[in-house]
Amino acid sequence: MRFCGSASVTLCALLLLARPSAQRLDPGPPAAIAPGVDLYHLTDPSLIDPAGPISAWLLRLDPALIDLKSVLANDEILGLETVSDMGERHRAVAAINAGFFLPNGDPSGVLKINGQLVSDTHRPRGAVGIVPLPHGPMLVYGHLRASVSVSYMPDGRTHQVQIDGVDTVRRLGKVMLYTPEWYRDTTTPAGGVEWVLVGSPLAVTGPARRGGATVIPRGGCVLSFGGRAPPVALRGLRPGVRVTLKTVYRSIDGAQSPWDTARDIIGGAGLLVRDGRPIEDWSVEQFGPRFADARHPRTMIGTDASAAIWLVVVDGRQPALSLGMTLVELRRLAERLQLTNALNLDGGGSTTMWVAGRVVNSPSDADGPRKVSDALLVHRRPPVAPYPASAGPK
Repeated sequence: MRFCGSASVTLCALLLLARPSAQRLDPGPPAAIAPGVDLYHLTDPSLIDPAGPISAWLLRLDPALIDLKSVLANDEILGLETVSDMGERHRAVAAINAGFFLPNGDPSGVLKINGQLVSDTHRPRGAVGIVPLPHGPMLVYGHLRASVSVSYMPDGRTHQVQIDGVDTVRRLGKVMLYTPEWYRDTTTPAGGVEWVLVGSPLAVTGPARRGGATVIPRGGCVLSFGGRAPPVALRGLRPGVRVTLKTVYRSIDGAQSPWDTARDIIGGAGLLVRDGRPIEDWSVEQFGPRFADARHPRTMIGTDASAAIWLVVVDGRQPALSLGMTLVELRRLAERLQLTNALNLDGGGSTTMWVAGRVVNSPSDADGPRKVSDALLVHRRPPVAPYPASAGPK
């Protein structure tokens, strides 16, 4: 594998040479968990400034020997589950928490799972994509937006409408799309307008429904408008009319194609390093200063110049054990590990690393590991096979 994010290893190496390098960190001897899966534990107080108690757990993954994928809690959007339960249910070797989410389990950033977009985003926040290749997963990094539109031709003219949200709570006056990953039904109240779409190509199955809580077909999806009178552009949705869904990924950093071909995409907040260059200005991601400047438990994913994948959790909010890290300190850790790409994922009480049947870190919530909306799982490499087609947005 000769890739480093969206650039080649050669380019990444040149970029690293072009700037002052951080002091390389020696993580010490690893614990071998499985072929291609090594676990490290760091407790060096100098990892933060000023120095203090710190505990960080790191997994180094050889992409030639493992697969990495994203999964939903309980295999649907609504609801939460611990990282360990997700890891055990899917018979993984290891797992970490992944994207940010709302209390009901609804992801608050971009999320694509097994080829299907289940959460869009209109803010260009840091994201990582997993592109399956014959010789192992390739990770791509960038600031990403994702949106979906619906189009159809009931009268020879193309009607196109922008979707305002995918698999999320419906809002007044907005057009939503619900896939089977959301829940068994749309969970919407009466008073809106909903159309059931099924088949390949997708087609409207019957008259518009106004009762809410429409059942979502496994081989289709539901288009939902939060109001009694749908916009003019949707009034031609009649039984039998064929519908096309189009997903557009917009990266402010460069090429779009890696995101189209990614099997999984996980949104974060705080792209730390991209193609060998540390990122110092996070204003484009639109998060508050306390999020970046205060020490918190952190979760990070990164890739080094050899294409090895690193999963990192840093404990925090436990003064005797570990203070946590600011985003600057987390970026410095990424640089000292000589990561050419690195992204901050959800942290705080969500920060969890599960390895070989046990949680190895010390989650900060008083009642133990927090239930989260989604996780990244590590498996031994299965035989190469294409992921299944889906009726929902790609």
